Amino acid sequence: MSSPGVGRMGAAAIAALLLAACAPDPVVVQPTDPATTVQPDTSVERSAAPEPVVPDSWPLTGIEGEVTARVAVAVKIENSSAARPQSGLEHADVVWEEMVEGGITRFNAVFNSSMPEGIGPIRSVRPMDAAIAAPLHGLLAFSGGQGVFIDQMIDAGLQVLDNDAGDPGMYRVSFRAMPHNVYGDVPVMADAAHADRAVPPPQQFAFTFGQQEPSAAAGSPTARIDLGFPAASPGWEWSAGESAWLRSERGAPSYSADDVRLSAANVVVLRVRVTNDGGVDPAGNPIPVTHLEGEGEALVASAGRSIEARWTKGAADEVLELVDGEGEEVLLEPGTTWVELLPLESSMSVS
Repeated sequence: MSSPGVGRMGAAAIAALLLAACAPDPVVVQPTDPATTVQPDTSVERSAAPEPVVPDSWPLTGIEGEVTARVAVAVKIENSSAARPQSGLEHADVVWEEMVEGGITRFNAVFNSSMPEGIGPIRSVRPMDAAIAAPLHGLLAFSGGQGVFIDQMIDAGLQVLDNDAGDPGMYRVSFRAMPHNVYGDVPVMADAAHADRAVPPPQQFAFTFGQQEPSAAAGSPTARIDLGFPAASPGWEWSAGESAWLRSERGAPSYSADDVRLSAANVVVLRVRVTNDGGVDPAGNPIPVTHLEGEGEALVASAGRSIEARWTKGAADEVLELVDGEGEEVLLEPGTTWVELLPLESSMSVS
């Protein structure tokens, strides 16, 4: 017989073994990757916002249509009696008339919407051409000029094409005597544009849109505008039948070499200061300089009416601005615009 103490210890051991045998298996916790947060996909596939519906229009005329994005080409065209009738002026988008030595005038004709293959006579560059052509960020074509003037064009940011330097697009014709026989091919000139020039020009004037009327519609009825440069007398007569201003020289109708009457949708007269600090030409005549940076009075004529306005222009490569008497931007009729750079001392008659 076993002792009572030993019996109790054995019974306890047996009970412990039985409890261990009945206990569930231990749970082994495996290591896991750090917890991550997954954002739900809330993106929604969207179509691009529609482009605003804006009719295409040529930047220099405001005329709607199928527009070709191409460089603007400004060309110096002679206006002496020996140069008339000129070729190609009827195709220009904008024509600037400026005074040169002797009080006669010369044109800076800008081509973009139309690029004729025969224009001329082409003559030399003058100091004011930088302020006229630089805002176009395009090409300026001419036949010669003083080196200092050519440098001014380049410094203003223009790419120049000079016939005297053998640049493309110009040639001499046999039906006129020198120096009135340099003519040009605008498409060839445009093809010579450097890569940074082969872009459309910025808009130079504001034009009407839709049912808008030109700013001059609020002005006075105007039948004629006569200008008195020292040695040139251009005039403009409104033709309701042709809906255009018709040009004349000393009272005689102006025609192109192709017998097309020179005309414009808008005539803009800028009163400008002119000084004789451009040196002299080979004949010893003072070369006038038209100052087209600053501000001054203007007359704007469209659709048989005209208003007084003001022009302002900063640096040579900045676009000229026109405002009416209320300080509002002047709107022009879509079409060709002729800009007359009339010296302060010269006469103007509006009737």
